[in-house]
Amino acid sequence: MIGTVYPSEKRTYTDEKSGAQITQLTNQGINYHFYFTENSFDLDGKTIYFLSNREHEGTEICNLFKMDLDSGEMVQLTDDPLGVEVGRITKTPDGEYVAYVTGSQLRLYNTKTGENKLLYEEKNHMLLQNLSFSCDKQWIGFNRNEDVDALPDGGPNYAGFKEKMFATKDGRVSVIRLDGSEFHDVFRDTHWLSHFQFSPDNPDIAMFCHEGPWNYVQQRIWMININTGDIWPCFRQTEDDCVGHEFWAQNGDVIFDNRRGGHDGTISNSKSQVYASEHVSAEIPYFGFAHKDGKVYRKINMPFYCNHYFANGDLSMFAGDAVDDILLIQPAEDGTAKMKILAHHNTTWHYQRSHCHPTFSWDGKKLLYAVDTDEWHDNLFLVDVPESI
Repeated sequence: MIGTVYPSEKRTYTDEKSGAQITQLTNQGINYHFYFTENSFDLDGKTIYFLSNREHEGTEICNLFKMDLDSGEMVQLTDDPLGVEVGRITKTPDGEYVAYVTGSQLRLYNTKTGENKLLYEEKNHMLLQNLSFSCDKQWIGFNRNEDVDALPDGGPNYAGFKEKMFATKDGRVSVIRLDGSEFHDVFRDTHWLSHFQFSPDNPDIAMFCHEGPWNYVQQRIWMININTGDIWPCFRQTEDDCVGHEFWAQNGDVIFDNRRGGHDGTISNSKSQVYASEHVSAEIPYFGFAHKDGKVYRKINMPFYCNHYFANGDLSMFAGDAVDDILLIQPAEDGTAKMKILAHHNTTWHYQRSHCHPTFSWDGKKLLYAVDTDEWHDNLFLVDVPESI
């Protein structure tokens, strides 16, 4: 029920591998934070917004909650019968607005007033996902893709991923004003479009991707001018590149992961790649830095790849989720990096919500991640980030 307050479930323990003090924030049912590009933390670092199936125990119906990180108290903010899924919710950095999709509806929730209004309802056979607010709070952008029903119900993570990529022939970038007064498609393509993200410092610029196993996608990352619909590639891929998990740094640059040829960018409950090629490149994987013009200006070589990378505000520290551990990565000017295990997560990787998606607080002092240790109970964990490793 909206407004229900749940008591703290916090507990602190010492990580078995790193010796770090870990705070488990939840211990009941399904709980997971926003996708790492959308950052669950409030700007002040005292509150997180997350999804949980409380009130709908025994189902996968999750609604929006917020947690006071000091007290651990949780408050339910929405109670939509169809719930909300990962990848279909975002918020403004200051936490004033949350936009989410439930069923075929795009809704806008004001955390200060409690107003929850319908902005848009999809009447066609299309899926709404990958929401993002423009930095001036004038627009919500998102992807609309034809619903090709290629993903099997109940299958492990990434089941049907390649089939959906080939089946999707109508993908769009769409925008709507926060007051609902204007909606239109900015761009239309013959690919499955995903990962729409507005620039954090320019409301006219955004990026999106061609979705699918990375070794099947010829050009993953695209920049777009929201006013004109013009697009241009970010990092022009060659045959020996497998690129993905792009995100905006706080300074307005783009960070991306290049695992090199043959890697598919997936990990499932087998803790291995789903569509990996037999012919894997011997080139060194790296994460790259690019400006808005799409040109790469820096690369950090990695001895192996993590599933997701994320960076703190000044790009002095990165986090990654390896198969079993959360890693801290400190890049150096010479293109190398020091690495340290911060926490042993041991997640199953069975669902998208099982992906750890390590996320820095806005000040870079804390790291939030999710773990699913039994393919059903997902919980949230918080750890302090050292200044150096």
